[in-house]
Amino acid sequence: MRLLPLACALALGTAAAVARAATPAPAPPPAVPGSAAIASKTLANGLKIIVWPDHDIPSANYYTFYKVGSRNEHAGITGLAHFFEHMMFNGTTKRAPGEFDRIMEAAGGSNNASTSSDLTIYTDWFPSSALETIFDLEGDRMAHLAFDPKVVESEREVVYSERRSSVDNDSMGTLMEQMQASAFLAHPYQIPTIGWPSDIEHWSSDDLKRFFKTYYAPNNAVLVVAGDVQPAQVFALADKYLAALPRQPAPTPVTTVEPEQLGERRIVVERADAQSPIVAYAFHSGLGAGSKDFPVLELLTTLLAQGQSSRLHQRLVEREQAAVSAGAFAEAGFDPGLLWVYALLPPGGDMARAEALLDDELAKIARDGVSAAELDKARNLKLSAFWRGMATINGKAQALGEAEVFQGDYRKAFDAPDAYAAVTPAQVQALAAKILRKQNRTTGLLQPVATQKEGAR
Repeated sequence: MRLLPLACALALGTAAAVARAATPAPAPPPAVPGSAAIASKTLANGLKIIVWPDHDIPSANYYTFYKVGSRNEHAGITGLAHFFEHMMFNGTTKRAPGEFDRIMEAAGGSNNASTSSDLTIYTDWFPSSALETIFDLEGDRMAHLAFDPKVVESEREVVYSERRSSVDNDSMGTLMEQMQASAFLAHPYQIPTIGWPSDIEHWSSDDLKRFFKTYYAPNNAVLVVAGDVQPAQVFALADKYLAALPRQPAPTPVTTVEPEQLGERRIVVERADAQSPIVAYAFHSGLGAGSKDFPVLELLTTLLAQGQSSRLHQRLVEREQAAVSAGAFAEAGFDPGLLWVYALLPPGGDMARAEALLDDELAKIARDGVSAAELDKARNLKLSAFWRGMATINGKAQALGEAEVFQGDYRKAFDAPDAYAAVTPAQVQALAAKILRKQNRTTGLLQPVATQKEGAR
């Protein structure tokens, strides 16, 4: 998230205007109110634009999904995707650092950004009267990002500071980084999104410019605008501010497939500054966000960990009082990711006992399955989250963009209710049996250790 200033850049230079190639898409199923009004087209430079008009309030959202994350990095340039999230807010050849935020805020808008293993996402929220201002700002930084050496070095230090706070000085951050690097032997999902320290220190100007030109190209992005706008209005502004951006050669695809894990991997992290132990598992899920079985994984994760009535909370926190918190979440990306399960223990907590309780609770699902009532509860939680999202322009824009980038069709965002309804208890049990195996996991233990007395050897 853009809790610190985030941004990225390289000047693309002036290009001759190109005519747009409109590709109207069929209307999505009308189950979601207003969804029939969605329109989309693709410019000749490859930029896909999706518009969802919603006139309930005079506001709009502008989402840009760049299909680049740490998955697209390699040794020597790790952390670059996240670095550009910072640089994109630090000036262009036309505007000084800070001017992007100043102009947007003066127009009543705000923004944020985030980087993951798969995507870098920029979000603007603003009164619909500021739509052209937003297009001007976004088109400028997409085409004319500045690479001032002083700004680069300043942001390099900001990123390094962020790494210290979120990883080096954070127990869970440290443990997860080392588990991720251990869980993946071949696939670039092993790379931490924040980057390795030595790489952060040594990115070159050529590294930055090459990365920006490759991944911040219009043909590697999806633009979603939702709110009090008209499709024709959005497409006209896209012609004016974005159509002249030149298409770039497609990025080199990630083709590495992680080999099957053949046995448990265990790591122990010892920290003198840690207050409490942590037990965590990272299971290979075998599923990417576009997989037809991903809704099964979502429901499995929900019944394991969402809410105080969830299995892990009830067993480890309420009944056994072995942990102060227990949870689970599944990674959703282009390629198969991890299903994480964890328990945060109280100071002095018994890690062996917590691990045994986790093992027992996870084994129950594979052995005994889940009841129809329990699955219905998980399904209702997912459906309520879906409909809450569709009630806001931000949720609408995010859902369309994620469906477009991960599944290749924004209309698949509307498949979620039917997909959850189709999941059976037998499917959940089968997936649990396939995934929640000791041989398929990386186990991470974070152990607080006593500091050495001064002068001890």
